[in-house]
Amino acid sequence: MALCSGAPASAESLSLPDMGKLTATGGVSQLEGAGGGGITPWALITGYGSSDSYGGNAHYTQVSTQDYTLKTYGLSLGIADRVEISVAKQEFTGSKAPLNQLDIKQDIIGIKLKLSGDAVIDQDKLMPQIAIGAMYKRNNGIGGLGALGVTNVKQLGATDDHGIDYYVAATKLFLDQSLLLNGTVRMTKANQMGILGFGGDKHDNYKPMFEASAAYMFTRKLVGGVEYRMKPRNLSVDNEKDYYDVFLAYFPTKNVSVTAAYATLGDITIFNPTTQRGWYLSVQIGN
Repeated sequence: MALCSGAPASAESLSLPDMGKLTATGGVSQLEGAGGGGITPWALITGYGSSDSYGGNAHYTQVSTQDYTLKTYGLSLGIADRVEISVAKQEFTGSKAPLNQLDIKQDIIGIKLKLSGDAVIDQDKLMPQIAIGAMYKRNNGIGGLGALGVTNVKQLGATDDHGIDYYVAATKLFLDQSLLLNGTVRMTKANQMGILGFGGDKHDNYKPMFEASAAYMFTRKLVGGVEYRMKPRNLSVDNEKDYYDVFLAYFPTKNVSVTAAYATLGDITIFNPTTQRGWYLSVQIGN
């Protein structure tokens, strides 16, 4: 079986998943549902389907800090190691007054297209695998703050309750060195990934945000690394900060992965002006 993309696959050859890619080369499901690291998408296509097949997975992720919890769950599909489609739902809740009743939900639909390069096959080239992607996000309103008269992110200063992130990602895998490097540039107006809406009273224009990951493969089944994600600062009520994490991902089989991380998410709203730090745990199953 081919490990990566090549000639277009026929409808017959796509009838069954072939699990043809190397372990861990589909990445894990990041917080918005795309294949990649924990907080940033990579150019890799989710799942283990080769260019002659397809693969998909389901994931559940939870991040718990001092004052907040973020839960994300969803499905994703990789087709012919070329196209990725994902759907995810996020739920953000508070645990400390005055936001202890806070409950915000957001729906995300993503698509990714591999443009060039191949992270596995192109070991003799400096060219990385490159992909472009987009994420449509819709915030479903604010729950738990009705007593304060706040039910929509626009009341916090956001311009919109929906928006689209656009990104280009470049991923290079050095098999001899057991090292993966990724850089992503995202054009976005999302506040806290869209949980607090899009655009704001300070800024309401698309900005390029840089994201990066570095991962080391200790074994074929154990990967550790670090990630960084720049964030826009559009809202007066949200002194938004960049995200960081240190992660460890375990792939006992190609059907299961478990990712644990310690994340720093910065300040989230001026109502609880404390740097939010906590544990990230994600489970992914699929093929």
